[in-house]
Formats: sequence, C-alpha cells, structure tokens
Amino acid sequence: MNDSKVSIQAASTRDISDVVRLFNAYRHFYGELPDESRAQGFIHDRITLACAQPPGQFSVAQYFLAWMQTAQGRAAVGFMHLMPSTNTLAMRPIWFLEDLYVEPSARRNGIASAFLRHAEQFARSTGAERLTLATAHDNVAAQSVYRKLGYVREEHLWTFHRLLS
Repeated sequence: MNDSKVSIQAASTRDISDVVRLFNAYRHFYGELPDESRAQGFIHDRITLACAQPPGQFSVAQYFLAWMQTAQGRAAVGFMHLMPSTNTLAMRPIWFLEDLYVEPSARRNGIASAFLRHAEQFARSTGAERLTLATAHDNVAAQSVYRKLGYVREEHLWTFHRLLS
C-alpha cells in the first residue's frame, strides 16, 4: 500500500452518507437484505452520539473511515466500528473491533492492516488493556491478516449467544 494514498480518520457527521454506503455493502456481504432507511438512522444516531462526547472520552461506539486517493479524487473505501467495554479484572477499558469492511475494488492495498494498526493505536491512547475481534471460521483471508499482525486466537473461552428476537 502506498501510505500517501490511504488515511484512516474518525467518522464525523459529515461522513454519514459514506459510512451508510459502506455499511450497506458490508451487510450485503453477510447476506442481509438492504434497508437503506434503517441503516441511515442507525449510523446517524451512533456517529452523532460519538461526535457529541467531550474530547478524550470514549464511552460509545467509534466509527472510522479509510480514505483513498483515486483518479477521481478522495474516496471512502472502507469502514471500521469499535465498541467500548471494560475488563473488570484489569480495571481497564477494552475495545471490540465489531465491524471492518473494505470495498472489493480497494482490497489488497493494505487497508485492513492500516485499520488494525489504527485501532490498536486508538485503543492504546484510551488506556485500553486489549483490542479484541472475532471473525467467521471460514474467513481465512481475514484470519491471515490478524495473525500476521500478532493477533492470537482465543483458546480458553467459548462464546455463547442467545438470540432475543
């Protein structure tokens, strides 16, 4: 990746339409039906809440965009969503990398790795104890990137879910 062509920045309210576009593509990638109106409201509410926090406080989800310089100009080509939590044993914040998506046309340019490095830097700046993520068992491309950057697969805990619909 040519670092001068890509930058990662926190999403602001002026970026909502770019995040919504990428969020819808991400949902489609996972087989969800389009729901433009709901996605617009969902992203708008979360980014507005994140932007309303006092500087240096990070108690709500954070969205980031990857911007790439193209022949047509600057374009948002991916998004990342971090969720805050707390490690009560360590008494420190932790961050969950909940979503990461890069447009197919922009893949293989190191953008996912740039997102992960940015997430780690951001988490460290908040005093976080760790950065945690999950991926599908069959998403070997993502797993390869994670391992290359030093992520270790959890072997001690199992995750359980109960759907509440």
